[in-house]
Amino acid sequence: MDRIAVVGAGTMGHGIAHVCAAAGCAVRLYDAMPGGAAAGLAKIQNNLDKGVARGKVTQEDRDATLSRIAVAHTIGDLADGADLIVEAVPESLALKHEVFLALEAAAPPGAVLASNTSSISIGSIAAPLADPGRVIGAHFFNPVHLMPLLEIVVAAATRPDVVSALTAFGAKIGKETIVVRDVAGFATSRLGVCLGMEAIRMVEQGVASPEDIDKAMVLGYRHPVGPLRLTDMVGLDVRMAIGRHLAKELGNPAFEPPELMQRMVAEGKLGAKAGHGFYVWPS
Repeated sequence: MDRIAVVGAGTMGHGIAHVCAAAGCAVRLYDAMPGGAAAGLAKIQNNLDKGVARGKVTQEDRDATLSRIAVAHTIGDLADGADLIVEAVPESLALKHEVFLALEAAAPPGAVLASNTSSISIGSIAAPLADPGRVIGAHFFNPVHLMPLLEIVVAAATRPDVVSALTAFGAKIGKETIVVRDVAGFATSRLGVCLGMEAIRMVEQGVASPEDIDKAMVLGYRHPVGPLRLTDMVGLDVRMAIGRHLAKELGNPAFEPPELMQRMVAEGKLGAKAGHGFYVWPS
């Protein structure tokens, strides 16, 4: 897979485009929002510039990575000639159906269609397509250019050759891969969101401060980042929606968003993207 297309240039999409281009792939980036793809490209450049400043990326690699990314202005332009198309739009099944139907109509017959969803069933996403066997989950983690994991989610209809192709692609872009069955929350969201919700309940009950709860998991369990800081990074609104979905699908109240989380979302305290969540974030 050398020609990669990414739909959605937001938090996850621009990161996916970044790692694919850094691995030598030709990348096209599309966003339905006017100026969205250009904004995503600017974020990629900013992350590369930080890498250069810290001595992690050479100027030559920075320039080469940017040269491999092109902005597409239509789904047709995006999909033309692509080997792999990764969808990274908001977590709405109706929206994903709209995107995947458009991609199926525009993409080459052999192109793999992947979703970066963290919670929605891959089988549900693929259901309206004429060929659901080409659809697979490619769940990346934020920030994509730093996090080493790629969770591959296999639906009942996903063909074995599609699984093999995506697994090989994960190795090509320097990711460690895990393969999981298409169940609600997969492996990572199911565990991570449950932990995050319990951490929020602990803050709500006055067990400890967000800083101390996070420190407990970082120093006591060697997590790279605590569950509350991670919730801020993902977005409280995003995690709340995922929690509600998992609570319904799994019949497990542990995933239900605590009242504190609901109140913070209503007040616009969404985490890093809003400048305030469980922590204060610089603009």
